[in-house]
Amino acid sequence: MKNILKGIVKNNSNDNLNHNSELYKTLEKYDLEDAVIEEIINGINLENDEMEEMEKLKKVLGSMIEVSEINEEGVIVLVGPTGVGKTTTIAKLAGRFALIEKKKIGLITVDTYRIGAVEQLKTYADIMKIPFKVVFSIKDMEAAVESMRDCDVVLVDTTGRSSKNKMQISELRAFIDKTHSENLHLVMSCTTKNRDIKSIVEGYNVLNYNNVIITKLDETTTYGSILNILKEAKKPLSYVSIGQNVPDDINTLKVEDVVNLITGVESIC
Repeated sequence: MKNILKGIVKNNSNDNLNHNSELYKTLEKYDLEDAVIEEIINGINLENDEMEEMEKLKKVLGSMIEVSEINEEGVIVLVGPTGVGKTTTIAKLAGRFALIEKKKIGLITVDTYRIGAVEQLKTYADIMKIPFKVVFSIKDMEAAVESMRDCDVVLVDTTGRSSKNKMQISELRAFIDKTHSENLHLVMSCTTKNRDIKSIVEGYNVLNYNNVIITKLDETTTYGSILNILKEAKKPLSYVSIGQNVPDDINTLKVEDVVNLITGVESIC
């Protein structure tokens, strides 16, 4: 009997989601997940009928997006899968803090696996004349952080790991624990396939990240994946990366900016 009732509830829920409606088709064009679309439509149906459809949509989208109050001090750690642009993002943040905000910055990298990763970050550190440490062991991490205790901000770049490899993620957690950071950002690409978002988020949950950075907004024409990522991660958005230029192509966004990107009112390029 319970299974029958569950089936009825599920079928009724699906019936309410009209895949042929203009609203559904519009939201689908934004590259939003079905579950997110359903939540949006349910929210719109609860809004005042006197409001225009686009205003309803923007209001509902705005209620689903959270932007973080960024704490730009202490140790900041970036984690995430391979290929999302963590090292370039670290360089952009270092440039922003050191060159624009005139803060004293330190750089640490754990990414000794990827060919050229250390040299890439060292080059940026040399240009900006900021201290740089390469960490090979957990003991090295403690020493590196201690050596930069007089810095306003210490940025830590980590090795990209597959979210499916629990052993590698656990190893990464051991390094992060030694930083004693409470400012962890999960870095994800705006071009990530919707079906992969859940796997990545679940795999990195063990690290207890508290913000999300979304990169490569310049490499796509739809931005629904921003909302898909934030809904799955249940964490606020801290920064977005919009290109390769260091340090210029990294920004913070307001909620209305994200809404305008998703609905096509604004674009990156």
